[in-house]
Amino acid sequence: MIRRPIGREMARTAVVVGTATAVSGRVARRQEERYAGEQEQYAAAQPQPQPQPEAVPAAPVEQGPTEDDIERLTKLAALKDQGVLSEEEFAAEKAKILGS
Repeated sequence: MIRRPIGREMARTAVVVGTATAVSGRVARRQEERYAGEQEQYAAAQPQPQPQPEAVPAAPVEQGPTEDDIERLTKLAALKDQGVLSEEEFAAEKAKILGS
């Protein structure tokens, strides 16, 4: 068996370990870049959530005159027919009752 100096074996081991470390680091970086690209492609392929339209409040339903309104209008018409209210007074009160 031939004896080599210990320093030479250590230097050789250091070179092998250093090379292996450099190669494994490069492989790891390349894999990270590849996986990042795949994730971007995957994210781009996924449907994006659509913003929900804002709820539009329903328009108030016009109900027309109530029974009470009709009764008040009938009394106003009777007062106009009796001459107690003028045409303008009747029109003004009618507009108040009907809200227009």
